[in-house]
Amino acid sequence: MLDWQWPWVALALPLPWLARLLMPPIPPRPQSIRVPFFLALNKSEQGTQSTNHPIAQYLLLTAMWLTLLLAAARPIWYGESINVATSGRDLLLLVDLSDSMRIDDMIQNGEPAQRIDVIKTVAANFISRRKGDRIGLVLFGQRAYLQTPLTLDHNSVAIQLTEALPGFAGSSTAIGDAMGMGIKLLRDRPSESRVMILLSDGANTFGSSPLDAKQVAIDAKIKIHTIAFGATEQTVINDAGQRVTINPSSDLDTATLETVATETGGSYFRARNTTELESIYLLIDKMEPSPAEEFVKPERSLFHWPLALSMLCLIIALHTRRLC
Repeated sequence: MLDWQWPWVALALPLPWLARLLMPPIPPRPQSIRVPFFLALNKSEQGTQSTNHPIAQYLLLTAMWLTLLLAAARPIWYGESINVATSGRDLLLLVDLSDSMRIDDMIQNGEPAQRIDVIKTVAANFISRRKGDRIGLVLFGQRAYLQTPLTLDHNSVAIQLTEALPGFAGSSTAIGDAMGMGIKLLRDRPSESRVMILLSDGANTFGSSPLDAKQVAIDAKIKIHTIAFGATEQTVINDAGQRVTINPSSDLDTATLETVATETGGSYFRARNTTELESIYLLIDKMEPSPAEEFVKPERSLFHWPLALSMLCLIIALHTRRLC
């Protein structure tokens, strides 16, 4: 779309004609004395001069003035609107990959599902909604490791989470080590954007204490939201072939997860099924809103084209009058 930054320049359009109308005429030059000796030379010079074309001169000067005004009006071409990535939060997901994530106490699409499968689906949807945020992924079992550094490539984060399997990092649960790795990654980032979301279905059974890591997070001003995940009831068949109801989350340390969240300025959540987990991630979306999308139109200045045309008209006009 073409736009003019200074359209009021068009008011100067009649200036040359007004100047010609209002300024006094140039007085005629007095006749020079003719010398017979130079008569032949004068005729010879007149023969070599080009014929003056007042109409052509008028049109050239008019075109020069019009194109000069077009350049002064600053024409700008605006392209189609594009979405600009804005600076959002540094959001780090800490996901438990201990053996207990294989427990199939969840329901997904009407079928029994393992905990890890539900987490992959729900967390991937959450990642896709975080426009403008830099997202990283830390996976932990007996060991914690950085799977994806902070990045705006959310598709890569979702893919690497989908490819993770329980037991990859060991059978135990090192919550404190995972928190320590996240703190190390976030502590040098801008203080107003440091957020961790820790999801676990058990208790810390290996490595450093989560409460020690919590104090480091407080000192580094890192907010941690925690999610305790796992059903409280599951019907299974025991060794005697009988159907019994058990609590598959009996090892879940909800007290520690709640303490970590509240004392770092985050929130603690308890998810017992797929629906509750989806609701929790939606709630975190509201608590940690992504930056609003910004749209800009690329612009390109065009003033140099009419300016170049104006200069060309001037050069041609001067050439036809033998003044250059």
